[in-house]
Amino acid sequence: MGMDLYNANRQKVQNPGAAVGARMSVSSAIPVSRLVALLRDVVEENFLSVWVEGEISNFSIPASGHYYFTLKESDAQLRTVMFRAHNRLLRFVPENGLKVVCNGRVSVYPQRGELQFIAEWIEPCGAGGLQLAFEQLKDRLAAEGLFADAVKRLLPPYPETIGIVTSATGAALQDILQILRRRGAGVRILLAPVKVQGDGAAEEIALAISDLNRHGQAEVLIVGRGGGSLEDLWAFNQEIVARAIRASKIPVISAVGHETDTTIADYAADLRAPTPSAAAELVARGRLEREVHLDHLGTRLSSVLDARLRRTREQVEGLARRLRSPLAAVAQQRLLLAQLENRLDSGMMRRVQHQRDRLHGVLGRLDLLSPFATVARGYAIVTKNDGSVLRDAVKISTGERIHIQLQHGRLTAIVEKSAGTMEESC
Repeated sequence: MGMDLYNANRQKVQNPGAAVGARMSVSSAIPVSRLVALLRDVVEENFLSVWVEGEISNFSIPASGHYYFTLKESDAQLRTVMFRAHNRLLRFVPENGLKVVCNGRVSVYPQRGELQFIAEWIEPCGAGGLQLAFEQLKDRLAAEGLFADAVKRLLPPYPETIGIVTSATGAALQDILQILRRRGAGVRILLAPVKVQGDGAAEEIALAISDLNRHGQAEVLIVGRGGGSLEDLWAFNQEIVARAIRASKIPVISAVGHETDTTIADYAADLRAPTPSAAAELVARGRLEREVHLDHLGTRLSSVLDARLRRTREQVEGLARRLRSPLAAVAQQRLLLAQLENRLDSGMMRRVQHQRDRLHGVLGRLDLLSPFATVARGYAIVTKNDGSVLRDAVKISTGERIHIQLQHGRLTAIVEKSAGTMEESC
C-alpha cells in the first residue's frame, strides 16, 4: 500500500497540473513522517549494497563508538555513519583526508530527513587497510617511545635456557630446534605453543610472553613464525603483542616471516632476526663463540704454561748447577777444617820451635851470666852463714863458718885467716 501511495504521488509530481490541484486539495496531503518513510523505503530498497568512493572529512568518534564522517568530492558530499558492530572489524582507524572506498547501503535519517550512507566496510584507496593500520600503529607506538633504542635490552652473551613462543606444529620451530641442536648443544628449551594467525592469536602470543616471564627461567625469548602474507602475519602487528614484548623483563628476539617481512613486533623487540633460523643462530652464536673463545684461551693457556714450565725448568737446572749437595758442602768444610788444623799445627810447631830457640838463646846468655857457669870454669861461690855472698875477705872474721859452692858439690869451712884484696896479697 505504501508503494502504491508512492507511485500515486510520483505520478502527481510528474503532472504539474495535478500537482497544483493536489496543493489545493487538503485531503490528499500526507504527513512528513510518512513521506520520509516512503523515501526511506525507496532508497533502501534500491540501494542495498553500494560501493562509494570519496574523501573522509569531519571524522568523529563519540562515546557510542560509532564512526561519523562525510564522504565528499569537490562538488558533492554524503553524510556517512559506520556503526560500532562494523567498525570494530576494521584493521585501521579512518582519518580526515583519507581517500576510501566504502561498501554499504543508503538510507534516510528520519529525525532530520537527511540522506545518509551507512558504511559496513571501508578500504583505503592505494595502500590497503592492513598496511594503513600497520603505519598508524607504528607511528603511535613510536611516538610513545616504545621503539626507542634506549629501552632496548642487551641479549645475554651465553644463554643456557631459551624460551620460544611460536606454533608447536610450524616449520619455524623445527628450524630453530635444528640450529640449536647443531650449534647449541646443552641449551635448554622452554616452548610456549601458541596460535600464530587467526582470531585470538595475538592474545595467545602476549599471554605466552607474560607466562615465560613469570616462569623466570628463560634468559632470552624468541617470538616468531614462518613467512606468510600480511594477513597471516597480522597477529604480530597487534598492539597487545608489542606491549607484551616491551613489558617483558627477558630480552626478546623477534623472528617473524622472511627477511623482507617487517612487523610491529620487530620494532618492539630488543633484536630483530630476519628469519626464525637466524634467531636461533643469534642465540647459539654466543655459545659457539664462547666455545671457540674457550678453545682459544685453552690454547693460549697451554702455550703460556709450556713457556713458563720451560723457563722454570731452565731456572731449576741453573740452580741445580749452582746448588751443591749438603754432603759435599760438609766434606768441603771438613777438608777446609783439616787444612786449618794442619796450618794451626804447623804454626804452633813453628811458634813453639821459635820460642824454644829464643829460650835456648836466653838460657845461653843466662848460662854465660850464671854463677854456675863461672863455677864450672873452676871458680867457687862463697856464702856466709846467713846465705849472703862473700865478696870481700875483710867482711869475714876468723873462726866464722863459710860455705863454698863448687861445680860439683858444696863445702863448709871455718875461716882461720883472712887477708885483704888479691892485689894486696900479691
